[in-house]
Amino acid sequence: MTEETNFKAICGIATSVLGMPEGSLSLKTRKRPIQVARASVAYIAMNENNIHRNIIAKVLNRDRAVTYHYESMHKKLYATCLVYRNTFNKIFLAYKNINDAKDIFIDKDFMKKHLIKNGVKETKNYNVILELTSGYVTCDIKTSYFDYSNQIENINIALKDYHFTIKII
Repeated sequence: MTEETNFKAICGIATSVLGMPEGSLSLKTRKRPIQVARASVAYIAMNENNIHRNIIAKVLNRDRAVTYHYESMHKKLYATCLVYRNTFNKIFLAYKNINDAKDIFIDKDFMKKHLIKNGVKETKNYNVILELTSGYVTCDIKTSYFDYSNQIENINIALKDYHFTIKII
């Protein structure tokens, strides 16, 4: 999964746990419950998933500078603001429950065999490399410009029960 997909999943977890409409975190509103949820998901994404600030800002429809604010204010808000603490705890608990249910790979060869067994194909004449990371294991899938989007779909299906990230090289 890409960082953007991962962050959108975290936002989806937050909106469903808090009973908010889907996509409400990216609205241009300053209502307190939405602001608090935004700050919580941004902090979780930066510190738990190492998602880049630009991606967080893009999905939340905000400037990247606000991510620095969310990060710097987390400790203070968690200690002093009951609304923030309760919201953060709800989102973080739901995130951890879903996150802990997924596996990671511990062997590069096993990961590659799993991908090939589940429909991912490599090309000999490649011009795109898909770098997959799961845990501390990295695996490269070589493909062409014409086929890489199909391979990304196959990878997402094959690794739906695993933690992973995809980088296009």
